[in-house]
Amino acid sequence: MICLNELKSESPKTIIFDLDGTLIDTEKYFKIFWRKAAAEYGYTMSEEQALMLRSLGRPYAPALLKEWFGEDFDYIQVRDCRRKMMKAHLEQTGIETKTGAEQALQQLKEMGCCIAVATATPIERAKEQLEQVGLLRYFDEIVSAVQVERGKPAPDVYLYACRKLKAVPEEVFAVEDSPNGAMAAVRAGMKVVFIPDQTQPEPELSKQIYACIPSLLQLPDIIL
Repeated sequence: MICLNELKSESPKTIIFDLDGTLIDTEKYFKIFWRKAAAEYGYTMSEEQALMLRSLGRPYAPALLKEWFGEDFDYIQVRDCRRKMMKAHLEQTGIETKTGAEQALQQLKEMGCCIAVATATPIERAKEQLEQVGLLRYFDEIVSAVQVERGKPAPDVYLYACRKLKAVPEEVFAVEDSPNGAMAAVRAGMKVVFIPDQTQPEPELSKQIYACIPSLLQLPDIIL
């Protein structure tokens, strides 16, 4: 795929966004509903453990949960319970965007950038959520970790997104809010802009990222 914006610029910049906690304010609910879903099956999950699951894809999340709770832990069953709980909650409360999301996307489009999403969320659900908050129209491509062998923090989904966009990873910006997501982009060789959501980046991660900014409002200045 070649982005339409390439017609406007000889070398448009490419930015690939994470979804939850980066563009839409949903990451906080994963922390809540992972713990509630685990409790439904008799497991006590700490807040710290729930935070460690942010953007953690297969096979890493199932393996980590079995390490914590034993080999009998049914990842699919508990995950599906978490999804149902979270979906019901969001249907009641609605989805909010992160601060500056639309302003940043609008500016990036005006700059001629090619914009994509790389998320753990299945594509149809990601599109539905972006449509609900009025952001879908800004994106040239949406890819999901379900399309690749390994989820974050492996680089697979970001490398796949770069191939779809015909972009060189080292020239692409990745925008992330979680350590697992940021490490995926770092391992893909991308320039990572970290926008903390639930936690600040650890010192070791801070050495590997391109920039850390307080919100999406500062992103266009970083991309320039």
